[in-house]
Amino acid sequence: MKPLLIFAVTILTLTTYGQDKYNYVHFNKLTEVVGTEFVIGSIENRGKMFDVKSKYLLFINTVTGETNQIDFPSEARIEELEQVKIDSLNINLIVVSARTIDLDGKSGIDWNDPIQIIILSPEGTERTQLTDDKFFVRTWTVNKLTGTIVITGYYDTNNNSKYDKFDKNEIHIYDLKTLKIIRKI
Repeated sequence: MKPLLIFAVTILTLTTYGQDKYNYVHFNKLTEVVGTEFVIGSIENRGKMFDVKSKYLLFINTVTGETNQIDFPSEARIEELEQVKIDSLNINLIVVSARTIDLDGKSGIDWNDPIQIIILSPEGTERTQLTDDKFFVRTWTVNKLTGTIVITGYYDTNNNSKYDKFDKNEIHIYDLKTLKIIRKI
């Protein structure tokens, strides 16, 4: 019985290890970066059982073929990707809203975790997270006259992972040139 058990465990181990060579690459979306030679690809590497092994944004230079990669946790959820180009203020950047942190540390990144605002350079070489990990972003918009981004949301002050009357609502205003907060309301 013991040799049979060892044989079965060995076969199971080899079979499971061998499955990793069958990874699939999913290009979810391609987005042009206006005014540059770059295109952004949203990419997931999945295993045979369709579990996500890695997730990233790939900035592809369409002239040279060179790429820059911005990594995200494999469980991350990229909600929105938008280019902000304001020529009069010399601003050209990519705004990403994404769930990138498992705040409760229990079940991985899910719908109960906060959305963060992340700013990327148009060529994908720089990454700046604007909002705190514990700030739950609700909405955001860019004022193209002033070059600011206004973000509404709240802090879960009682740590119950629910939006309720005890949470602290705030409005954050950031300067898109310096990527620094101007004011909290």
